[in-house]
Amino acid sequence: MPDPAVPPTPPVPLAALLAREDLALRQIAGPADPAAVVHWAHTSEMADPYPYLLGGELLLTAGVHIPEAAGSGTYFDDYVARIVAAGGAALGFGVAPVHDRVPRALVAACDAYELPLIEVPPQTTFSGVARAVWQLMAQARHAELRRVTEAQQSLAAAAARPHPVPSVLGQLARRVTGRAVLYGPEGTEIASAGREPEGEAAEALARLARLVTERSSTTATDTTAGLHLAAYALGAGHGFVLGVAAPRRDPGDHTIASVAAVLLSLLTGEHQSGTGTARSSALVRLLLGAAPQDVAALLGAGEWLVVHAGPDTPGAPDPVAASALGAALGSPLVDVARDVVRVLVPARWEPAPQPGWTLGVSAAVGPREWADADTQAARALARARATRGELVRHGARPALADLVPSDEAEAHARALLAPLTGTPALTETLRAWLSLHGSWDRTAVALAVHRNTVRQRIARCAALLETDLDDPDVRMELWFALRRL
Repeated sequence: MPDPAVPPTPPVPLAALLAREDLALRQIAGPADPAAVVHWAHTSEMADPYPYLLGGELLLTAGVHIPEAAGSGTYFDDYVARIVAAGGAALGFGVAPVHDRVPRALVAACDAYELPLIEVPPQTTFSGVARAVWQLMAQARHAELRRVTEAQQSLAAAAARPHPVPSVLGQLARRVTGRAVLYGPEGTEIASAGREPEGEAAEALARLARLVTERSSTTATDTTAGLHLAAYALGAGHGFVLGVAAPRRDPGDHTIASVAAVLLSLLTGEHQSGTGTARSSALVRLLLGAAPQDVAALLGAGEWLVVHAGPDTPGAPDPVAASALGAALGSPLVDVARDVVRVLVPARWEPAPQPGWTLGVSAAVGPREWADADTQAARALARARATRGELVRHGARPALADLVPSDEAEAHARALLAPLTGTPALTETLRAWLSLHGSWDRTAVALAVHRNTVRQRIARCAALLETDLDDPDVRMELWFALRRL
């Protein structure tokens, strides 16, 4: 999954590739569209490359697949039609060693289907073209990352000014070259910055903001009158929405707007309905010895969910990304630990998969069961990581294991797994291996280790436990014990 804090790699303008003098490429058919872009380069000599294309490719071919009588039939029409149907961006035809010139029928077919046809001269290799595409993509990504970083810094500085909300909106409007609007709980425009869009775009942006509030969504996008519109819900149910209208949507614009949404969530959330004061009061009472159920009313009524979130990228969770995750899940109650983020979420907000995160969700519980829900969420996250799922929920159906008193079950688990105590790698490997039905390859992928390492660890577990792990009864008992740890 892509990291939401990092903009995706921008595509390469086809014109930039044609401008490379070292490649000497020449467009000989198809529309000369300055907006045409290439997402990657792919070489294929298949007569029908459709099954192997993802869309957006510059498909490179030397024409090895072309039969001798191709010019007199529909071969080229069929070939180009399939490339267009697969979403190919352009076709590059290498002159020599198979053909000394581009077939005229291929030129006519590309003109008919409006597919850019690029002549690749004999001195230019296909690997050289592919390398040039990656170089241009790297340059574009570096420039986009620099732009996003500068925007993040300027937004953070704006949030520290005496009038932070207008400052953040103004900085956002400048960065996306458009308009930024803060809508209140009733859908009224509270503050704005940037040039006001003409015609129906302003009304469309307001409608999009109301749609986010009505559907309890986190984001929504639309396009009206040539403008790209986006709306971002702020905070946990306060009803504030950030609206953005821009003439274009560059890869990093969503990241920049998301940072602004997080900052505005902090700026608006603490001053509305006393939530900041209530959280502070709850914390003080807990530190002074109050029970969770006695302070829960300060945070809100009803049941709660505990969500454990692990980032899909290596390293400790980023605090800004963790805050954005909390906002997306509908709660400001976020705890950033070494390798996991814990969020306490009102049960009325249904957690959904979040890009860049793996989630484990507890059952809905009252404040007295928060500690148990924390354990449930941790186990659900472990299961999600083992199965490579985006989100796993704790099962609400009573299990057979629930018939055993918890203290007796935990004592049995500690005794059974005592030989593995002190070696977390063995315990974790055994847990993942059992959850994946003894699959060596899937366990290796889930734990990011070699399959031989998994085999060695499982063999070590079998030796320490003095048991046969091929016995289904043994596996069932061990799984029961691991779930009670």
